[in-house]
Amino acid sequence: MAKFNGAAASGHPLVSQAAAEILQAGGNAFDAAIAAGFTSVVAESTLTGLAGGGFLLGRTSEGQEVLFDFFVDTPGRGLPEEKLEPHFFPVYLDFGGALQEFNAGLGSAAVPGGLKGFLHVHQKLGRLPLQKVIQFATDLAHDGVEINEMQSHALGLLNSILKQSEEGRKLYFRNGKHLQKGDVYKNDRLANFLTNLPSDMGKSFYTGEVAKSIVKQMSEGKGLITEEDMRSFEVAERKPLVGNYRGYRVLTNNLPSFGGGLILKSLETLEKHSLSQLKWGSSEYVKIMTEVMEEIENSRKKQEKTAVKEATRGTTHLSVADGEGNVASLTMSNGEGAGFFIPETGIMYNNMMGEDDLHPEGFHSCEPGVRVSSMMSPTVLMKDGEVKYVIGTGGSKRIRTTLVQIISNLVDFNMPLKDAVESPRLYLEDLKLEAEKGFDAKSFESLDSKFKVNLWDKQNFYFGGVHAVSPQGEHAGDSRRGGASVLV
Repeated sequence: MAKFNGAAASGHPLVSQAAAEILQAGGNAFDAAIAAGFTSVVAESTLTGLAGGGFLLGRTSEGQEVLFDFFVDTPGRGLPEEKLEPHFFPVYLDFGGALQEFNAGLGSAAVPGGLKGFLHVHQKLGRLPLQKVIQFATDLAHDGVEINEMQSHALGLLNSILKQSEEGRKLYFRNGKHLQKGDVYKNDRLANFLTNLPSDMGKSFYTGEVAKSIVKQMSEGKGLITEEDMRSFEVAERKPLVGNYRGYRVLTNNLPSFGGGLILKSLETLEKHSLSQLKWGSSEYVKIMTEVMEEIENSRKKQEKTAVKEATRGTTHLSVADGEGNVASLTMSNGEGAGFFIPETGIMYNNMMGEDDLHPEGFHSCEPGVRVSSMMSPTVLMKDGEVKYVIGTGGSKRIRTTLVQIISNLVDFNMPLKDAVESPRLYLEDLKLEAEKGFDAKSFESLDSKFKVNLWDKQNFYFGGVHAVSPQGEHAGDSRRGGASVLV
């Protein structure tokens, strides 16, 4: 077997290419993951951004395991209560099988964590100069990236948000229509921002001139982010949450986010069943999976009553492994985006504070300065002390069910990684079972009559985008979200 030199998987060919080029240039998995992360904010600008947030789960060749939490904080530190009247407006997104309401506007923006998170991880675990790491993304923002089918679809979903500001219309629309497949997206302001980043190291963004412009814009436009918010944001380093599934060690996201805990609880429940004795996709398989999902859904609802909130809809993921034994699993999000941009940077604000179903006690009911919880769950599977798979996905509340099914595909049914990722998926919410194309209609005959089944006519963006690699040489990008993977 040829020597393994590295692999990367992401939601866009150029993002995976950026990681591969850094690996080939002598960078490690963390250099490559951060290079890919910066590239994703250009190539996948509808799903993530430097003003969003995320999580990176890393395991080094020396066995160090760390979860970097740079998700967003609730805004409003130092604001008097009478100022907490944010600029909101509702928008509706049609996912083809479900219509969902969100809110955008300056008041929907939480305190950005993405930029500080990328810089922090690179400083802690990377080894190449930052300028080298971000050059691919800088060039791409300047030269432009051709819109592919996946990004055109996402632009269509977010049409009503992106047209809210003059900058959004300039970046994402041509002749009154959002960019279509084959059009070129360029962001010169972002390119300039990235060009200056290696000398500035984010100081301007969080405490300098950019921070001042953010505060001024927020004050004038009924946003809530303050100078204290920007100055106070910190990246948290946590121990990963650890569980076991049929002899595999599972590393995933830890509190205050609760997606990882729900994944481990699901696997614990699933382990009571001998799935390997069943035919994948059979009626008994579907029955077991549905019952496990129902149990965990009830558990989730109980947790959400005490959680701050749970966010992340427009989300992307990338996985990287190098030939030295380092692995990185990075999930990041900008929500749907606020529709407004940080002055002179080309960076759109997130809208994490504007998702009404995530705020059951009312918008901004939580005090400022609290780390927002999330379903995002970058994950690593190990066996006998070795990393076997690096996985993760976007997909909001579907993240936990998607990753449980992927893990089961790999462990219970011994599927090759690509097959495990591309297999049809199930998702249960409020006794309605969403089922992707690929299941036999007979598979649902054993279900209790209380479950309503919705059979989709094709695999869909709705069910997430799992991008995964294995240090043994397997790699897979999920076709549902334009996935691309590469072996170095």
